Amino acid sequence: MTALAGPTADAFWATSLRRWNAVCWVLFPVLAVGLAAIDRPGVSKYVALALLGSVMLCYAVLDRFPGNPVVRPHVYLSVLVVALGGLAYLRGNYAALFMVTLPHYWMFGRTPRASMSFLGLATAGTLIGTVLRQDGWSVAFFSETLVSTLIVVAVGVLIGLWAHSVVEQSTERARLIDELERTQAQLSEAHQRQGAADERERMAREIHDTLAQGFASIIVLAEAARAGLDSDTARSVQQLRSIESTARENLAEARELVGSVQGPGQVAAGSVAQTLRRTLDRFAEDTGLTVDADLRDLECDQQTRIALLRCTQESLANVRKHARASTVGVVLARQAYGVELEITDDGTGFVVEESAGFGLQGMRKRLAELGGRLTVTSSVGDGTRVLALIPLPAGESGVSA
Repeated sequence: MTALAGPTADAFWATSLRRWNAVCWVLFPVLAVGLAAIDRPGVSKYVALALLGSVMLCYAVLDRFPGNPVVRPHVYLSVLVVALGGLAYLRGNYAALFMVTLPHYWMFGRTPRASMSFLGLATAGTLIGTVLRQDGWSVAFFSETLVSTLIVVAVGVLIGLWAHSVVEQSTERARLIDELERTQAQLSEAHQRQGAADERERMAREIHDTLAQGFASIIVLAEAARAGLDSDTARSVQQLRSIESTARENLAEARELVGSVQGPGQVAAGSVAQTLRRTLDRFAEDTGLTVDADLRDLECDQQTRIALLRCTQESLANVRKHARASTVGVVLARQAYGVELEITDDGTGFVVEESAGFGLQGMRKRLAELGGRLTVTSSVGDGTRVLALIPLPAGESGVSA
């Protein structure tokens, strides 16, 4: 019966039809038996039975074979209109059939306009048939037939319109729910894609700031060691030791990336000043540059510690590769608004607006994730100043005991 219900209210009409079918298949035979048993024999009796039989036949075909090409919903309603008008003219006992089939106009009409049209035709047909059978207008027709018929029709119209309103609201609600579910699915998919992209970006940044920098350092040390094998063996041995140490650190960094040993909210082992000091000592040893460091002894969470360490590593890597500096200054201090890390060099400098390196972008994004910011000041021939600011929660002192 879904095919009969129409695209806007299939479930509602299908359920209604299934329930009303049981009523109709009881009442139709009762009406037929009543006509056959009570009415006197004659042509009008057999014609009335034929009209009722045609209604039952069309309804049965439509019920059992909803997809048939002949008896469509509007065809059935047309047959019903003709049968009601004929019964009103022949016998006058059409009221039971009229009330039994009243819901069919709304079930099979598909739209309120079609339902009202067929119901209006059925009403007009029964009234005209009654007038013709009574040979004109009469007081009994107005007081009994017309009034009762109009009352039944009015109630049927109100119920039908209410049902269509309920169906339209249910359909609209179902559409909105379906649209909401699709939107939620799209948002979930977008969040998953964004999460995957963020994770790839995070891993790329971590690899760039750790493994890539270590490998670059190993390459520079290896080239220097090879160049000094004949002239400065002791220096080459020291550089080979630095290569080994850097490789071990890279291995430890790789294991930490893969295993995520420490969660982002944990307090780092040791102070950030000690961590930066080891990094600066290794840089000075590898490059031979002078490093002036003023590192305040601070405690902070793992994310802040990693951000400060990565900013330091990236800045030192840029000094090593581009600055051609002789002195590097590093200041780590606790300010009222948070932690401040300043790294300066006396190198060649560059035009900040023309720099689009992955390292600076990575530092900015890393600090932005913690609510901080990165400021880079430089000009050609005047060195470079990198300032990283990271706010700390109000309850943290930022100074280790």
